[in-house]
Amino acid sequence: MSNPPTGRLFPIADGHDLVLSRTFRAPIEDVWASVTESDRTARWFGAWEGDAAPGRTIKLQMAYEDQSPWFDVRIDACDPPRRLAVSMTDESGNWRIELRLSQTDDHTELQLVHHLDNTDQVGEMGPGWEYYLDMLVAARDGSPTPSFDDYYPAMKPYYDSLPTEADPA
Repeated sequence: MSNPPTGRLFPIADGHDLVLSRTFRAPIEDVWASVTESDRTARWFGAWEGDAAPGRTIKLQMAYEDQSPWFDVRIDACDPPRRLAVSMTDESGNWRIELRLSQTDDHTELQLVHHLDNTDQVGEMGPGWEYYLDMLVAARDGSPTPSFDDYYPAMKPYYDSLPTEADPA
């Protein structure tokens, strides 16, 4: 594992927020394009097609998953270049994800927020999001793409320990 896990878990009224972040030396508009334009998302996550507007559903192909499956993804909110909220349902359940961007001087911070109903699968989800965010870093700076084997199962114990730390006894 090349980088330590960055995720934090925060209790909220109806579950938990799993929050991971990366910082880029780039304008916010450029980072926004990396997470919203299909030709750029294809480089690190997967391409999408459709009319991407709030309340609409797009088709997203998960390019780095087994068999590159397609999923319907609903755009819940979009406030360029600061916030994108999406949701989808698959065999694992409901996924509610936000991307939040903020710029300070010449740096842009990207926060990925996964709204969790429960923490049962945080040990699998956390390493997956670490992997995808590092795929974004590699796509942006031209560095070699990471191997998922460096993230899972190596980061699973860290993420499995987060619910205990986030929930007061």
